[in-house]
Amino acid sequence: MPVAAGDRRGFLSCAMAAGIAAFAVPARAPHAQAVATSGEGLRTAEVRIPTRDGSLPAYMAAPAGRSGLGTILVVHEIWGLNESIADVCRRHARAGWLAIAPDLFARQGSPPAFQSLAHLMDGLVSRIDDRQVLADLDATARYANVNGGDIDHLGVTGFGWGGRIAWLYCAHNPLLRTGVVWCGDLTGPASPLQPLQPLEIAARLACPVLGLYGADDAGIPVAAVEEMRTRLAGGNASARSSEIVIYPGAPHAFYAPERPSYRKAAAEDGWKRSVNWLRQHVGV
Repeated sequence: MPVAAGDRRGFLSCAMAAGIAAFAVPARAPHAQAVATSGEGLRTAEVRIPTRDGSLPAYMAAPAGRSGLGTILVVHEIWGLNESIADVCRRHARAGWLAIAPDLFARQGSPPAFQSLAHLMDGLVSRIDDRQVLADLDATARYANVNGGDIDHLGVTGFGWGGRIAWLYCAHNPLLRTGVVWCGDLTGPASPLQPLQPLEIAARLACPVLGLYGADDAGIPVAAVEEMRTRLAGGNASARSSEIVIYPGAPHAFYAPERPSYRKAAAEDGWKRSVNWLRQHVGV
């Protein structure tokens, strides 16, 4: 259902108006670009996803006048559901899919409200329950299925924090055709809310995954990415059909055109690979 004007406080329109907090995205570097994929010819909407405990805000984009579309669930970074993620949805819609990004932090708060990265990690990100997130993605897939999408042609893509979630989701939902992960964390300490990491579920994926990583990612060592490759190679058929690409000289978030971390060649190659991978496994 579209979001009524009175319900939009704290949702995407507010986040876009406020922008991403200064600590979240450093000042734009000369090679960085504004995020501006046109919505012309697309059906775009701020919507609410029914869940077991209420509803979640989300942003959806799809080719106008079409239904029964292959569906891509878009999982946001730690910066939350913002204009950059909305742009990712529009890019996927221009490629022929229905793309939908739920606000998976809606219960805990809004990232721009936090004063530092440390406060954001401690006050919000560490309090997210993986099981709740996976259930919310299930709800998002069901919503898309009755609003122009096709759950039988379902994929997921995630960025940074959302990349880790995309790995987990690809071991969770048997309906998934595939996933594309951009710089998703692979390791980390176990906690009651986040009991498993992607390395631990690599061998039992429900679908093939394309992983896109930067060799100069300060938070994700190449050794961890290579270990993921090894575990995928020793896993089930979906794991063995997965692929990982490592871009030399690319840092974390090399895909984000609005940030100094942006690396044009790697980002453009990653996007082409992602589109081809999704078309191969999800269709349109």
